[in-house]
Amino acid sequence: MSNKNTRVVVALSGGVDSSVAAYLLTQQGYDVVGIFMKNWHDENVTISDECPWLDDSNDAMLVAEKLKIPFQTVDLSKEYKERIIDYMFDEYSKGNTPNPDILCNREIKFDVFMDIAISLGADYVATGHYSKITTNNSDVNNIKYELHSGLDETKDQSYFLCQLNQKHLDKILFPIGNLKKTEVREIAKKNNLITAEKKDSQGLCFVGKVSLPDFLQQKLKKKTGNVIQILSNSKVFKEGFHETDYNERLLALSSHTDYKSLDGKIIGKHEGAHYFTIGQRKGLAIGGFNEPLFIIGTNTETNEIFVGEGKDHPGLLKKVLKVKFSEINWVNDQYNYYNCNDLYLNARIRYRQKLQKISIHKYLDFLYVEFEELQSAITPGQFVAIYDNTQLIASGVIC
Repeated sequence: MSNKNTRVVVALSGGVDSSVAAYLLTQQGYDVVGIFMKNWHDENVTISDECPWLDDSNDAMLVAEKLKIPFQTVDLSKEYKERIIDYMFDEYSKGNTPNPDILCNREIKFDVFMDIAISLGADYVATGHYSKITTNNSDVNNIKYELHSGLDETKDQSYFLCQLNQKHLDKILFPIGNLKKTEVREIAKKNNLITAEKKDSQGLCFVGKVSLPDFLQQKLKKKTGNVIQILSNSKVFKEGFHETDYNERLLALSSHTDYKSLDGKIIGKHEGAHYFTIGQRKGLAIGGFNEPLFIIGTNTETNEIFVGEGKDHPGLLKKVLKVKFSEINWVNDQYNYYNCNDLYLNARIRYRQKLQKISIHKYLDFLYVEFEELQSAITPGQFVAIYDNTQLIASGVIC
């Protein structure tokens, strides 16, 4: 079947992955259009004096010229500010840690950008994500799409796509999902694409390198506060609970410790509790300890941060988290809580984390995710992604 009458708009980021995605689609005979998203253009918050989005846009244009496909740039900075940046500021001010890349995929790339692509006659939108989409054709009148991990386990980006749903997947192509990164770079080299040797982006979604503290300081002002060390043998970890009811046990295990200044000792100062996140070890500038200090808690109301020494500190480790049941995103709506109980499920709470064995339980208004092994730095505001084997089936924001 010919693809020449099927139009695909590729989100060209100026990186090697989207470049090769566009190349592969042209080789498959699709009518390909390349579009670069300009999401942010405030050079005051970049790491260097360079203008990364402009460099990326130029590389995307050169790739499009090489592939002989139409190219244009769309300015989505207004939508990005309203849907991503403002949300980030609000969450950080509350002491939570949002994931802008997951939000960008849900709110910008596969919503606003997808609408633009469709208005240009696109049948599909394609990106350079290392993930795979398959279909379950058991019922031809009700085809279900499955979102799977990419072939390259070291680059699998399904976690960043955990807020997508069936409506999205119906219009998406991931051309490099069955390739390894080394193969992608080899294809780019072989076809003389300018992005072949370009380093992977470490910045925000389609924004480029951004200094997060500088970014946050636009609205969240510096405010000196205390850094308080909580010892691993502190009484706050010994109080425990004595619940025999299973549901109450889950509630207790998923709760966050409410540290007080009297629970530890002041060992330094910081410039704002809202700049720090649980599990963070850099940025404290406090020495003299045998092991690294990690953030184990923050209080934006009292402007205090609490730290523990060493990666095995009890303040870092938990087995249970919870998400609001009403806010669970079922990527594949063939699944639901009631038909998942008999499945062997896995989950991850951050990008590149190896899948962890879990069980799920509903109690009152929450879904509880219980891990077999202790997890480090379960962080409010981040996402938990739930998998059935390699298929990502659901996700939710950690409370």
